[in-house]
Amino acid sequence: MTDTSASPAAPKKDYGRAGRNLPASIASAVVLLSAIAASLWFWKTAFMVIVAVAVVVAVWELRRGLLAKEIDLPEQPLMVGGVVMVTVAYFWGTDALVTATAVSGLVTMLWLLRRGVDGFVKTATASIFTLFYVPFLGSFVALMLAEGGATDFEHWDNGVKGIVTFILVTIASDIGGYVAGVLFGKHPMAPVISPKKSWEGFAGSAIACVAAGTALVVYLLDGDWWVGVCLGLIAVVMATLGDLCESVMKRDLGIKDMSQIIPGHGGLMDRLDSLLATIAPIWLLLHYLVF
Repeated sequence: MTDTSASPAAPKKDYGRAGRNLPASIASAVVLLSAIAASLWFWKTAFMVIVAVAVVVAVWELRRGLLAKEIDLPEQPLMVGGVVMVTVAYFWGTDALVTATAVSGLVTMLWLLRRGVDGFVKTATASIFTLFYVPFLGSFVALMLAEGGATDFEHWDNGVKGIVTFILVTIASDIGGYVAGVLFGKHPMAPVISPKKSWEGFAGSAIACVAAGTALVVYLLDGDWWVGVCLGLIAVVMATLGDLCESVMKRDLGIKDMSQIIPGHGGLMDRLDSLLATIAPIWLLLHYLVF
């Protein structure tokens, strides 16, 4: 008679050097990119709804992760303030964004006064960090989209082209690094922080970013080729730093992923890390050298 009272635990799936469930990862990416493409094509202001939802989910994920260190972020003021920040950035520009950021930070600290003295500095510091990391950096997506006018219904104005360029260059960094890392990766870039990230993968990211940046700036934005090269170099450096910073955060918190809401990718923040790091410098470059 077989004893079934203590069956062995199911072994963890090993995805090899890829480090992820590739079919699920591709399917999730297709769904997300399709939603983004549809919003930009039919009514670009609808894309800001996606950005606002992403801000809310990202704040929720960060609170969930920081609870591992007994840091309880005040979700309500951060979520509301974040949505206000991306909204005013889209409709009224940088001055309104700066004001909304300052007000959101002050409101968040006042909100925390209700909890008393214990842990105020720790929680307030983490809250202001969250406010900068997610909605403030995310608001540069709104500034980019508004380059064509916040009420412009043209399918391919400067704002939409800028968003497409920003997303595709960042994706090129991810794909280039993934392919080169899987095929050739032998020398770890930061073994303590991110063991699977290699210098060969970084080289693949750089080549893909420069190629994509140059092609997009020249053929989509009608800019100079050297601007595309600069864009690609900026993107690969910032995307890599964004990924490493997110890895440091997760290792410090003792978690593998921020959540599991995106099949094959983990949490939303696990996908936004590179995008949040690249959007501000890319907007700055295109704003002054192309648009």
